[in-house]
Amino acid sequence: MFQKMRRSNQQLSKEESVLLLQQCQSGILGVIGDDGYPYTVPINYVYHDGHIYFHCAKEGHKLEAIQKHEKVSFTVVAKEKIVPSQLTTFFQSVILFGKAHIIEDAQLRLQTIRLLASKYSQDKENIEKEIKTEWNRLCCVDIEIEHISGKEAIEYTKMRKNS
Repeated sequence: MFQKMRRSNQQLSKEESVLLLQQCQSGILGVIGDDGYPYTVPINYVYHDGHIYFHCAKEGHKLEAIQKHEKVSFTVVAKEKIVPSQLTTFFQSVILFGKAHIIEDAQLRLQTIRLLASKYSQDKENIEKEIKTEWNRLCCVDIEIEHISGKEAIEYTKMRKNS
């Protein structure tokens, strides 16, 4: 169902891919947008137990697209280092595919937004204040990951083998 990586020698393990998902701060969500055009948008997210969670407003292009087509992709890029002398970029990245669902249950939505907020802030008092302020406008989305693959620049692969 999902294509194999062409340069499999550069493929990261699932554990390494998950670690990148845990470390990165933002990623790019891809959905099927209006008239079948791809629509990608940067989002803040949290990875937890095989899922990507994010929040958004209760209306808008991204949410409308998810409601029409649950299948999405999500990408993060880490260790991005442009090397002008070699006309290349050293990188590590992860792409995943999954099905996105709006979290309807209020208790689960509250747990999700707390999990997401705690990734970006340790100020529990401020988190609770913000949640209370935004609660009625807040939508949380769960991406159940079906396929995940990570890849790194060949230079990083060579460095690993040499160490």
